[in-house]
Amino acid sequence: MRIEDQLERLGLKLPDPAKPAGSYKPCIISDNNAYVSGQGPLLEDGTFAKGVVGKDIDLETAQIHAQKCGLAILSALKAEIGDLNKVQQLIKITGFVNCTNDFEKQPLVINGCSDLMKEVFGNKGVHARAAVGVNSLPLGFSVEIEAIFKIQV
Repeated sequence: MRIEDQLERLGLKLPDPAKPAGSYKPCIISDNNAYVSGQGPLLEDGTFAKGVVGKDIDLETAQIHAQKCGLAILSALKAEIGDLNKVQQLIKITGFVNCTNDFEKQPLVINGCSDLMKEVFGNKGVHARAAVGVNSLPLGFSVEIEAIFKIQV
């Protein structure tokens, strides 16, 4: 099944790629790897979800924000490679959660992205990962996630 068809079947739509907030590219290809820069939880109106998990955002909302990061990752990747069917394997994601000092469920938050990738790519979406809690993220993001994909070149 084509990845675009799978996204539609899941009722998901890729957002327009986010513009870089600094001096970097959203995605770089090196050999057969695609390195996607950290993506925030891009909302339908083009803004980003903001806040602190464990303070003004609950776990379930944070998981939705992580899923939105995943969709932003796929959007940035598609903009660079043209066709998501070129993905051979999602290698790794690194997720950052803007959270209170006592919040310890970062892995559950990042599951919002991990589960999305498995639903979209099947076994090609199962990956290694890190989930880290931080006290601040750029632009006030609640979650930021970066990814590395093996692609067909």
